[in-house]
Amino acid sequence: MLRLDYSKWKQSPADLLRLALESEHVRSRERYQALYMIGSGQYNATEWADLIERENETVQGWVHKYNEQGPTGVGYQHSGGRPPFLPRRRGSAL
Repeated sequence: MLRLDYSKWKQSPADLLRLALESEHVRSRERYQALYMIGSGQYNATEWADLIERENETVQGWVHKYNEQGPTGVGYQHSGGRPPFLPRRRGSAL
């Protein structure tokens, strides 16, 4: 069974709940909430993935990332993405 290593990061489930409530980005809140629900024993990763309609591997990846990098490793970071289809022109009112 997949478990969170709280002791490594000197945290508790309450710390993850606080992060889930206070994080600015919706994706970070989703990830911290998942870790809280899994870490507090309310759900396992597979059950939580089904409930939030995410791939099981995605949620398990959040747990692994937390165990390896701590809470900062799980937070959402914009990775760039595709450039806009029509780039904005200088002085454009749009």
